Amino acid sequence: MRIYVIAGEASGDLHASNLLKQFKLLSNDVELRGWGGDLLKAQGVELLHHYRETAFMGFIEVIKNLRTIFRFLDEAKDDILNWKPDVLLLVDYPGFNL
Repeated sequence: MRIYVIAGEASGDLHASNLLKQFKLLSNDVELRGWGGDLLKAQGVELLHHYRETAFMGFIEVIKNLRTIFRFLDEAKDDILNWKPDVLLLVDYPGFNL
């Protein structure tokens, strides 16, 4: 099973890593890829970006980084379409994931 996960903050990294740990107990045939943090990486997720790179807080910072945010969105969409996961796991991070 191929699982693509996007967690954009520390709490999402924690919850997603716990969920993936359970998936791995159920099956040895799990491939993991996505965006997150150190806990997801420790579970074997091939990280494209750490959440520290993608987190922008505050109205002004978001406006200043709109090009970067849109580039990240395009990169995520392209990577998901190319990698063709069986499951897409979107955790927290509603501004990006929705």
